[in-house]
Amino acid sequence: MFDQFDPVILARAQFAFTVSFHFIFPAFSIGLASFLMVLEALWLKSGQGVYANLYRYWLKIFAVVFGMGVVSGVVMSYQFGTNWSVFSHKAGPIIGPLMAYEVLTAFFLEAGFLGVMLFGMNKVGKRLHFFATCMVALGTLISATWIISVNSWMQTPAGFAINEKGQFVPAGSWLPIIFNPSFPYRLVHTVIAAFLTTAFAVGAVGAWHLLKDRGNLGARKMFSMAMWMAALVSPIQILAGDAHGLNTLEHQPIKVLAMEGDYQPSPNGAPLILFGLPNSAQARVDYEVAIPHLGSLILKHDPYAPLPGLTDFPRDQWPPVPIVFWSFRIMVGIGFAMLGIGLWSLLARYRHKLYEWSWLHRAAVLMGPSGFVAVIAGWVTTEVGRQPYTVYGLLRTTESVSPLAAPAVAASLLAFVIVYFVAFGAGIYYLLHLMAKPPGAGETAPPNVPQRAAGITPASSIAAEASARARG
Repeated sequence: MFDQFDPVILARAQFAFTVSFHFIFPAFSIGLASFLMVLEALWLKSGQGVYANLYRYWLKIFAVVFGMGVVSGVVMSYQFGTNWSVFSHKAGPIIGPLMAYEVLTAFFLEAGFLGVMLFGMNKVGKRLHFFATCMVALGTLISATWIISVNSWMQTPAGFAINEKGQFVPAGSWLPIIFNPSFPYRLVHTVIAAFLTTAFAVGAVGAWHLLKDRGNLGARKMFSMAMWMAALVSPIQILAGDAHGLNTLEHQPIKVLAMEGDYQPSPNGAPLILFGLPNSAQARVDYEVAIPHLGSLILKHDPYAPLPGLTDFPRDQWPPVPIVFWSFRIMVGIGFAMLGIGLWSLLARYRHKLYEWSWLHRAAVLMGPSGFVAVIAGWVTTEVGRQPYTVYGLLRTTESVSPLAAPAVAASLLAFVIVYFVAFGAGIYYLLHLMAKPPGAGETAPPNVPQRAAGITPASSIAAEASARARG
């Protein structure tokens, strides 16, 4: 039944489907881990029980998100061996060690302290528990660092040689490989995106409960913190995205031209095409709405700077332009919408109406999933824009795939679709169920000393037992 399909397209679709599901969970857990660290730090500093209650509230959600991220990530390594065995063989000497470093540093760090973080609040001291939370947050950031390094090397390969077997191998030091030309920009952009994704999810939950009860202290606190993040970090993300774009123009110009829809060269300055229908067959954007010279101003910081066009490059090096064109606009549009919500919240805060403006709360609820949509759109822009290569400019996608028949790939893709929608659909439903419950206002804050710990009897218990024996 699937014999007429292209196995390369099916393998790419399978990887895109599974990694899209996976990507949303680490993006959320990176931000949530840092958010939990901030909540516990504020509780330790201020002693206010609201921060401890919010910590408990979001800790349950973090546990589910973290678990789903781990499970969905296991599939990635299998696909490298099943669908992309040629890529694994040729790029394995570079990719394999970097992935192993991620496990040895980040995953072990997270696993070592996750149990204390999840179950130790009433069993260890405050400072030890806070240290565990910090280590888990650090682990998520280290994990992101290694994964982004791997992906960035595939985008801008550096520091390698090719051996007699046609494999990419280190050409001496690993530092040029790890810190390849696009790595710093991609890391900053991705981590900030994770923070904003979490901020808008937290803000949406807080806004949802404010619409039901404006006096809920926990909802007020989480909404306020989220809106501060939106107002302060959204403009930083726009600047980071601009820097990343300039770096991409230097190293992957075809990708940027596809993002912009610039089919034809612009010797006197390129316009910024806001909307239109890319037509690769005719090498033009139909029905375009454009602002003259603004494209060159953004990309070159000079409105009259010349820019090449896609037609200056061979067609077999073009990515699928319509996908890259629209995914980029979705990402950028959401970014400016985030900035708008942040500025709106600043106005509300200035007028002492942050918890009273219902339309702001409704907009925040509507923007709750926006971060997840933006990170997926950004991933699509990055990965589809890299086509037709897996290792940019060096190894084509058609040369990387395993020698599999289309029915075999289609069967596994269909199985993944069914299992993912059932398993992760249930997980997402449970997450929404947890978020629908308001943060408790009556929970007691964690005690100052452990209630029970292995091999330790708290001093208060010793004193009570001694007093009881004396009375007896």
